[in-house]
Amino acid sequence: MNILLVDDEEELVSTLAERLGFRGIDAQWATSADQALAMVAAHHFDIAVLDVKMPKVGGLELMGRIKLTHPNMKFIFLTGHGSETDFEQGCRRGACFYLIKPVRIEDLINKINEAAGQVLTPDTH
Repeated sequence: MNILLVDDEEELVSTLAERLGFRGIDAQWATSADQALAMVAAHHFDIAVLDVKMPKVGGLELMGRIKLTHPNMKFIFLTGHGSETDFEQGCRRGACFYLIKPVRIEDLINKINEAAGQVLTPDTH
């Protein structure tokens, strides 16, 4: 399973990718919508984990753009500014998986499992 992480906070997104990698989950990361769109055009991703609030293009808009060419991709949102409106808009657009920052790696893995409809066994080494 290939995961794309997108967040404008480089330290956060790189750390999440590294921690998922330690658990045997392949994750690549981007810090902007433009970077993410280029990665999606060049690689296959099963799930995208997107920050809701990013400069220029936020996670909800980015999801809409990705869905135009990859309608089967699943989406999980991370937010430090969670609101019912964001959650409702995301659900209407097909992403009902939200996590509030700071996110625990176990919670992220659980949401990845839920989005994928399968169970990934975290490697605890």
